[in-house]
Parts: sequence; structure tokens; C-alpha cells
Amino acid sequence: MAASTTTDPDGYSPLYFLSSLGAGGLAVTFFMWLMHWTPHPGKSVPVFEDIAKAFEAGDLAMRAMLLLAVAGIVYYAVLNIKLLVWNLQRYRAWKGGGEHAKLIASNGETQLLALPLALGMNVNVLFILGLVLVPGLWSVVEYLFPAAIVVFLAIGVMVLRMLGRFYVRVLTAGGFNCAANNSFAQALPAFALAMVGVGLAAPAGLSSVAPISGAGLVLSTFFLVATALTGATALLLGLRSLLEHGADIETAPTLSVFIPVLTIVAILSLRQGHGLHEHFALDSGAGDRLMALSQFLSAQLLFGLFAGAILNKLGYAKRFVTGPESSPGSYALVCPGVALVVMLQFWLNRGLADAGLVAKFSFAYWALTAPGLALQFATMWLVFMLNRKHFRKPKHGC
Repeated sequence: MAASTTTDPDGYSPLYFLSSLGAGGLAVTFFMWLMHWTPHPGKSVPVFEDIAKAFEAGDLAMRAMLLLAVAGIVYYAVLNIKLLVWNLQRYRAWKGGGEHAKLIASNGETQLLALPLALGMNVNVLFILGLVLVPGLWSVVEYLFPAAIVVFLAIGVMVLRMLGRFYVRVLTAGGFNCAANNSFAQALPAFALAMVGVGLAAPAGLSSVAPISGAGLVLSTFFLVATALTGATALLLGLRSLLEHGADIETAPTLSVFIPVLTIVAILSLRQGHGLHEHFALDSGAGDRLMALSQFLSAQLLFGLFAGAILNKLGYAKRFVTGPESSPGSYALVCPGVALVVMLQFWLNRGLADAGLVAKFSFAYWALTAPGLALQFATMWLVFMLNRKHFRKPKHGC
């Protein structure tokens, strides 16, 4: 996600970290099935024991869903880890070369933030794997929350240092190429900041210990504000250049980057709201959640229509998805698909169902679930197509 992407088929780009990010996101989409379709009394998220109990008591359809959900989580979690390891190995070798030096002297320096973004997703994936596969994890989860805060803070420091180096360089020496910023590429830092924020918000929403929850609330708020300021700046700068120069086909997928950012911010807000209710007697209520989630979803759909129309006009898919050309920036297309799948699940379950507008597991409920499922499987197809294009050759080692 920068003004230019690597076009050399033998080259490496830090944008390949988005391949790991996308795989991790698909693991999360399968976890949504467990979270919203299986009972987990007394807990905000389902754990191994809840899944086992639901499997034992469930009918054939329930058992099939549970098996498919767990298999999907495990498959994409393994792919997430595999692609992260591959990227870290290639990144270390690439970092000392001339392409790295060229990148950090250009607008594209913010591509480097794909690294902490992928690391943040990986922490979330490992936590989901623990919940689903490790018996008794919930009994020691309060010991994990302080560790999670430390890990996400470390990733947050990495994000701030990378972003700080970029801002200090362009604000003291200049050199930012506004003409080449005809995309939303500079929103990648906002994406990384949001990922850190939502990770820090997990203890805020899940911990039963007030000081731990309070620490998560305060720290996640810092990264929420940083996300808003950085994202707004990138949006305005990108729109100005787009209006003057038009969209560049290789960076056009970045026009959808605010879709995943909005999903992450929405989940962050839900986690904060739950923590405020549990420990500080502040509850927004089902109606407030419905309105907030509807507003987030509305903004995402508008960004989706905007990006989709431009990508279609440019013929992006025919060239870089199903066609012969390749660009690591294509993996930016996975993020909005994953984000909309997750948002639709929250909107339906924490919005419409909690507000009493749709009965859980009714015909209307499944009719509203169907578009999200279709988008989930379409995103899985997209990941398959991109991985076959980018990683089937021996040079990529995957």
C-alpha cells in the first residue's frame, strides 16, 4: 500500500505481509460462526468446553457447522503463520538491499507498516487458536491479558517508531510526492494503529479485573485517536491527488482500505463498551449498538461502492487477479472482504438481533446471514487465486 508496488516478479515487497494478514482474517471469519451460533454462557467468547458441549448436544447441522468452523480456523491460522514466517525471512534479506533504501526515501516508506499490522493479526489468531483448541484456557485467561497488553504495546511502539521516522523525514526534509499519492495508500499506518488498538481493547472487554480492563480502555483509546487522526489525514491527501491525477491501477486496491479500518474501530468500540458496562456501570444499550454498527456498515458500503466502481473501470481483476500480471498490492483486496464479513456478523447479531428486530436463527436471520457467507467464500476464492499466482513458484518457497 504505497504509491508504487513491486513489479519485478523476482522481487520482494513488504506488501506481501498482507498475504499473512488476509489468511488470519479468514480464520477470524470462521471464529464468528462459533461466537454467534454456539452458546457460551458466562463468557463473551466461546472456548473449547463450549464447543465440545455444543457438539455433543447438537444435531447433524450443528455438528457439521462446528467441524467446518474449527477446520477453517485451523487451516487459515496455519496459513497465517506460514506466510508470516516466510515474509519475515524474506524481509530480513530484502532490508539490507537497494530496493529497501529506495523505498524508505519515497512515499512508499509506509509500506513497512504492513509488518506490525501482520504481527498484530497473528497475535489475535494465536489467541483464537488457544480458545478453540486448548481445554481449560479460560481458567487462566486473566494471566494472559497482562501479557497481551505488553505484546500489543510492543507492536504499537514499532508502529509509532516507523510512522515517526516517515513523518519526521517528510516534514523536515520534504520530498513527499503528492502527485504519486493518488490512492489511499497512506492509510496503512491507520490500519496498523487500529490493529494495535483493538488488541489492547480485548482485555478492556474480556477481563474481570477492573485495573486490567481500565488499562486496556485507556491504552486502546490512545490508539483509537491516533487511528482517527492518521486516517483522516490520509483520506484528505489521497482524495486531493485522486481528483487531480486520477487513480493508478496498481495502487487502486488501497481505495478500499477504510473498510477494514472501520470494522476494527467498530470492534474496538464494542469491546470498550462492554468493559465500561462491566466495571463502570456505563451501558450504551442495544439500540445504541444498532445505530453505531449501522453507521459503520453504511460508511463501509459507501467506500465499497466507490472502490468497486473504480476497480471495475480500470479492469483491475482481469489484469491482476485472474489475468497474467501480478502485484503484491492485490492482497489489499482481501482485507475489505474479510472486514465486511465480520461487520455483517456483528451488525446482525449485536445489532438487529440484540435490539429485537430479528429473531435469532429465524428465516429472516438466515436470509440476512447469507450475503455474508457468500462474501466469505468469495474471499476464500480470492485468497486461493492470489496465493496460486504469487506463491506457486519455487522462488517464493511456499
